[in-house]
Amino acid sequence: MGGETERHLKFKLVCGTVPCMEHEYWHNKWAANDIGFHKSAPHADLVSHWHTLQLPPQSSVFVPLCGKSHDIDWLLEANHRVVGAELNEPAIQALFDGLSLTPDVQQDGELTRYHSGNLTVYVGDVFLVTAKHLHTIDAVYDRAALVALPPGMRERYTQHLLEVTHEAPQLLITFDYDQTTMQGPPHSVPEDEVRSHYGQSFMLNKLSEAPVEGKLKGKTPAMEVVWHLSR
Repeated sequence: MGGETERHLKFKLVCGTVPCMEHEYWHNKWAANDIGFHKSAPHADLVSHWHTLQLPPQSSVFVPLCGKSHDIDWLLEANHRVVGAELNEPAIQALFDGLSLTPDVQQDGELTRYHSGNLTVYVGDVFLVTAKHLHTIDAVYDRAALVALPPGMRERYTQHLLEVTHEAPQLLITFDYDQTTMQGPPHSVPEDEVRSHYGQSFMLNKLSEAPVEGKLKGKTPAMEVVWHLSR
């Protein structure tokens, strides 16, 4: 076995492609209802800036790490087809319940596929979602994915996202703050890092930059930045 111990093999089997502590961290937050990232209404920046992508009706939008976000309600009401990816299954059950949708649930390899009408969500590790799962994606809405990941995972995530969406344009929302004053998530992803991840694939247009109302988690001054990533 190449010198690997039983413990190491078990770690690899349980953790898959993402460190198991990341999985455990997010499952614990959902279980404890520690979901300050979940908003009670569609995000104001989505409502204000989505038109910049100039998508026709029935465009397909990928929402990574979607949770039970009301942003999905808004995108569906805007007559888009939405494909989400989320680690926590109870969150997706709550999403469909909140939309009064009864999903068809099927196992798709290591992922679980929830589908009803214009909404499909793959439950499991986002790194297991492939271009085959997504088919043609016209745009990506990333409000809570890039900022949720620690620095060591963001490069891998952004490259994976570019690959599986065939470099679909994005509406991306990030935070910029002094990371020494607060431990993420949400993490600070400053402009130079956004450009390092996406600058070779997209034209980057900063749509807005404004202080987070009430500070981040109520204690840390931060800027919320909205980007349009276009080809």
